[in-house]
Amino acid sequence: MAEQATDTVTGAGAVAGTGAASTVPHGTAPHSEHNPGRPISWVGTSITIVGFIIGGVAFFPKPNWYLFWAGAAVAIVGCLILLFSKAMSEDWY
Repeated sequence: MAEQATDTVTGAGAVAGTGAASTVPHGTAPHSEHNPGRPISWVGTSITIVGFIIGGVAFFPKPNWYLFWAGAAVAIVGCLILLFSKAMSEDWY
């Protein structure tokens, strides 16, 4: 294991002039914790993914344009849910 640099005068955990005062234990920093998201964000994302899957499946074995546009409509509904719930514009951290 490598030695950590210390100040030779004070014995502190940071080298003078680096701007790092001391180390912060894991989990105490304000932005280090996991954020699972709001339930409405998961619903909107899930609906959008299902719409893309329906649209992709519509091309096999031959293009089925009615199913493709149905998938596009489902994806648009999911995107509208995300838009109106402010899932991507809200400061969540």
